[in-house]
Amino acid sequence: MKTLQLLLTLTILTIYGCSNSETSIITMDTHDDINVENFTESLNYTMNTDTQVNLPKMIEGGLDVAWFIVYTGQGDLDKEGYIAANDNAIAKFDAINRLVSDYAPDLIELALNSDDVYRIQEKGKKVAMIGVENAYPIGLDTSNVKKYWEKGARYMSLAHNGHSQFSDSNTGERDGVYLHNGLSELGKQMVRLLNYYGIMIDISHPSKEAIRQMIELSKAPVIASHSSARALRDHSRNLDDEQLEWVKQNGGVIQTVALGNYLTDREDPPPNIEDFIDHIDYMVDKIGIDHVGISSDFDGGGGIEGWKDASETKNVTSALRNRGYSDGEIAKIWGGNLMRVLDEVQNIAEQMQKGEL
Repeated sequence: MKTLQLLLTLTILTIYGCSNSETSIITMDTHDDINVENFTESLNYTMNTDTQVNLPKMIEGGLDVAWFIVYTGQGDLDKEGYIAANDNAIAKFDAINRLVSDYAPDLIELALNSDDVYRIQEKGKKVAMIGVENAYPIGLDTSNVKKYWEKGARYMSLAHNGHSQFSDSNTGERDGVYLHNGLSELGKQMVRLLNYYGIMIDISHPSKEAIRQMIELSKAPVIASHSSARALRDHSRNLDDEQLEWVKQNGGVIQTVALGNYLTDREDPPPNIEDFIDHIDYMVDKIGIDHVGISSDFDGGGGIEGWKDASETKNVTSALRNRGYSDGEIAKIWGGNLMRVLDEVQNIAEQMQKGEL
């Protein structure tokens, strides 16, 4: 059965090509949620599952790099909660590892840095990377940061929808109730640890004050792995103009997210790829081409008309060209900016580990 699955996928690879047709553009989606039930011997991403991302869809649409997400919902801030959260996170790390090591090693590899991305992509394979959405599973033992780094985590957010032990969440806007007035003391320690290990700090879910403190404390650029422009859609998950400027001054990048409710409050017609490009245009105009990227939040609520799943990835490139972006600019937006930040974060980590920072 496994051999048949692989042959079918290789057939698709032959039909659609092994990488993005524009070889100078590496298409990178920084937020793709996963369910461990889709990472088994009998059901996995070598098959055209009903998920928005899998290998056949990546191949068809020309999506080169998928950041698979180790997501944990916010639970109780106690020992039992931390243990359950860590178990959930480890199960997702292990699932991703099974995909690249057991189910499809000839089709996809795990990248830990930008050099890996280029090396794997040049071999004609797809690239997997790992982000951690919500540091809650770290618990109170910050030595777990190193363990997650060893498992491949290359970005991490300190909160999700609900206040964590490290950071207030954007959800505090609903009732004005916050736990830490930004970051807790442990959260401030986490900023340094993430810098030290070369893990990008993701500001997409924390509160505005927590984001301000992260940027102030961080020695390295930050990312917003899946957020859009609040000026165009007033949602607490989006970034306002002041926050956009913070990220620009920090040298970071905002990965514009193709999730309908973060793009527009319009229901008819439903949110579409033009709404998505509107947000990219707005942020490029505000803070420059070097600070804007792309994410989908596929299998976590994302997907819009024109980019419903990974098989339609080429539509995004076409829409950017139609708005007047050059291929060089598109290459920056699709993955170049994010990899530049990753390089800077990892260079700073190396300096910190040598005692030079």
